[in-house]
Amino acid sequence: MDALQALDTTQLIALAATLGWASGLRLYAVLAITGLVGYAGWVSLPPGLQLLQHPAMLAGSSLMVFAEFFADKIPGLDSLWDLVHTLLRIPAGAALAAGVFGADHATMAAVAALLGGTLAATSHAAKASTRAAVNTSPEPFSNIGLSLLGDLAVPGMLWLAFEHPVLAIVAVSLAFVTMLGVIWWLSKFLRRVWSRLKMLLGLPSSTAA
Repeated sequence: MDALQALDTTQLIALAATLGWASGLRLYAVLAITGLVGYAGWVSLPPGLQLLQHPAMLAGSSLMVFAEFFADKIPGLDSLWDLVHTLLRIPAGAALAAGVFGADHATMAAVAALLGGTLAATSHAAKASTRAAVNTSPEPFSNIGLSLLGDLAVPGMLWLAFEHPVLAIVAVSLAFVTMLGVIWWLSKFLRRVWSRLKMLLGLPSSTAA
């Protein structure tokens, strides 16, 4: 059976959206979990994603999952990790979403890439801004709690995409809208923090409107 036929249209759409959204939070977990379910034979991955189930790819992504698990729970280091991975998560989310449909379905792949990149950018921005805001507090528990929430959300969403695709689409849609609200709400707070930091560093302030 062709791999695209192994998943119906709803499942493919749900998988593309979930891969894009989750890549903005835990890119390496997305790579490792998706590759594992394909390698174990639990799901017949589309051709564009089958590279993820190669043993070498699985070993590399699993190693990075381990590194990210700890880096994401250390205040300050988590924000630096997010900053560096801005260059990886968004294009990876677009590429993974496009890979769900592959080169044989160019139009759908292009739409999926746009969708995946947008969802990855939104979830990454919401995560990075939330963690930056939390890092202004001296206590580490909120930071660790948010990190563990992300650790659980990604495999949970991927499970929904494979088992309950309609629910996955609804969940990703709600998460997208919620994260847009978080970004808007936190942007004011982070601008104030940045202004104070510039004052402490003696940097010139922007001209008031």
